[in-house]
Amino acid sequence: MAPAPPSPKETPAPEKRPSHQFPLPKLRLEIRDLHHGGSQAFLTAVTASDALRKSAQDVLSLLYQSPNSPTTTVPPTRSVTLILRSMPGVAYTTGSDLDADHKEIHFSLDYIHSSISPSRKTEEIMGVLTHEMVHCYQYNGFGTCPGGLVEGIADWVRLNADLSPPHWKREASGKWDAGYQHTGYFLEYLEQRFGTGLVRRMNEKLRIERYEEKRFWTELCGRPADQLWADYGEAIQKDTKKADEDECVLVEREDAATPKSG
Repeated sequence: MAPAPPSPKETPAPEKRPSHQFPLPKLRLEIRDLHHGGSQAFLTAVTASDALRKSAQDVLSLLYQSPNSPTTTVPPTRSVTLILRSMPGVAYTTGSDLDADHKEIHFSLDYIHSSISPSRKTEEIMGVLTHEMVHCYQYNGFGTCPGGLVEGIADWVRLNADLSPPHWKREASGKWDAGYQHTGYFLEYLEQRFGTGLVRRMNEKLRIERYEEKRFWTELCGRPADQLWADYGEAIQKDTKKADEDECVLVEREDAATPKSG
């Protein structure tokens, strides 16, 4: 009796991407000097493929509702290349010379090597990557959005990805559009005041129209940016006063509970 023919191997079903995961473009890493101390520090602190994937997913999930939502319109970013090289500063993002949809994140090896404490290498690298990844996926009102708001949105994303460094703090000095964490915390205040999704709506507004300050903020929040900034300053003062009062109450309770020597 002839042996039964071997059963054909089942073709494994393609791995399904979780519904909340956004499709990602090609992610690349380019290290221009492997002998640089920053290269070893980077490769020790993070796994590059995981770091790039996580930063991209964090950015997309904070700036956009869902990959399955009909209102989600993600920019046509075709690739993101992380370039580690010796340069002044920290990092910047640009489109490639041939095609602006191919993004390049340039990250300073000198900064990685010399300016980050060993205990915070991983967190700071991920924080910078996440900030720069925002610039690969945010809209800017056809180039009319002020740079302070562009950078503020990037640091708002970093803040909400739980990657804010210890020196960041809320403050309402200066102008609202000073950028970075200064504006990022302002946006977080607005997000809490006007409801989750405000920054997403802001990003969507910058996708479809040019930035005109008075109209932009009035349509989003019902009042101009300067008034919102003043409200933010008052909120910080109230929070600070309450924290001071709570601390005084705690000290009084501790004093009352301490046995008196006699």
